[in-house]
Amino acid sequence: MAHGYPYADLPDFLRRLEKAGELKRVSVPVDPTLEISEITQRVVRAGGPALLFERPTRGDMPVLMNLFGTRRRTSLALGVRDVDEIGDRIAELVKLELPTGLGGIWGALGKLGQLKSVPPKHVKSAPCQQVVYTGDEVDLDRLPGLQVWPGDGGIYHNFGLTHTKHPETGKRNLGLYRLQQHSRNTLGMHWQIHKDSTAHHAVAERLGQRLPVAIAFGCDPAVSYAASAPLPAEIDEYLFAGFLRGERVEMVDCRTVPLQVPANAQVVLEGWIEPGERAPEGPFGDHTGFYTPVEPFPVLHVECMTTAKNPVYQSIVTSKPPQEDFGLGKATERIFLPLIKILIPDIVDMNMPEPGVFHNCLVVSIDKRFPKQAQKVMHAVWGAHLLSLTKLVIVVDADCDVHDLREVSFRAFGNVDYLHDIVVSEGPVDHLDHSSYHQFFGGKLGVDATRKLPTEGYTREWPEMMTMSPEIVSTVDKRWAEYGLGTGR
Repeated sequence: MAHGYPYADLPDFLRRLEKAGELKRVSVPVDPTLEISEITQRVVRAGGPALLFERPTRGDMPVLMNLFGTRRRTSLALGVRDVDEIGDRIAELVKLELPTGLGGIWGALGKLGQLKSVPPKHVKSAPCQQVVYTGDEVDLDRLPGLQVWPGDGGIYHNFGLTHTKHPETGKRNLGLYRLQQHSRNTLGMHWQIHKDSTAHHAVAERLGQRLPVAIAFGCDPAVSYAASAPLPAEIDEYLFAGFLRGERVEMVDCRTVPLQVPANAQVVLEGWIEPGERAPEGPFGDHTGFYTPVEPFPVLHVECMTTAKNPVYQSIVTSKPPQEDFGLGKATERIFLPLIKILIPDIVDMNMPEPGVFHNCLVVSIDKRFPKQAQKVMHAVWGAHLLSLTKLVIVVDADCDVHDLREVSFRAFGNVDYLHDIVVSEGPVDHLDHSSYHQFFGGKLGVDATRKLPTEGYTREWPEMMTMSPEIVSTVDKRWAEYGLGTGR
């Protein structure tokens, strides 16, 4: 990315995707209620292209789906050949310092953007404000919001980048949260308990103040990814987006609230949340594969809507895997691995398996050197920022490919004495977790699938795993055609 970020805005990226055969236009009318969802799911599961529904039967603009649906497209969106390149870049930069502790690591990440001189750039006019609706002109039905599942509580906007700021410190937060449309000018804000916007709202209510909010749709892909990244409150998402881009993100002042939004966004909603106001939100078919229940959440009163001249509305389908959000999660896994390895130096590699929907399972490999090192790593994971929500941690030896779940299962099934190698604990779980007996906290399980040491009380000799000699493997590779066996080399 030394040449700079290659996309001017979302439409520019879509043009390049289409040229590369990674975007398919759907020109026939399609209903945003369930039909777009079903089409998108089939394309995602087939590893298919991004989709631009040009004639939704509700709303005034095309609907973009499945933008981050494959690792290749996610890499293209971030301007690299593969997302591992970003993790390698971070690893090289943090070598400039030796941060200690969690605060030191996130501080090092903050300096990455400073090293590249990429703080957001303020502009006075912007494409996102070419068309302006205020007061009674505001009508959320102009947006082709989706009903994804039959049991959903109504229309949802699932890819709105939500901007808030701390009422006392002014610290900005950018997050990606689902938004239920209650009326033509109100939205339900599903702000989960562990999210920074929830903290901002709590401070505003304590002070008796209303909270300004701005929501941007159809942003530059790097900005959209940054909104989904699990950054701590101390790290500005736009500084991180600037680091990803290798250049500054242009921001513009909102028209009616004291916030800034990306200048090249396609649609922006501006409004206020009144202290103490709640409304029932849900049910909603989430990425867990189950409907989340109706709960009271804050209400945003939208007072202004601005758009580009010919805007594109971006959304996403949530369901049990595989779905597009896993592409975002896998990018996070690879990008943040170098920082996690500094925080927990024992870790060689890690994998958040797709069926684990981010928080349910983490597989880590270690180069085991001392007794109960696997258990040390489990507890370190449960104390590491949002990894603390992980319910199942499986620890394997460094010679196990954590991304080969067949091999991981072989180790977890065969290398474990379940009387000695299991850790049962309790701690916080994701807001959306339906299995915990109490909301927000529940049981944790750690599985030590590493080889066992005499110093751990293992009184036998650990056996050698069978592997074929490299010379024979090489010989058979070279002679395979002679055998006349076809595929299987």
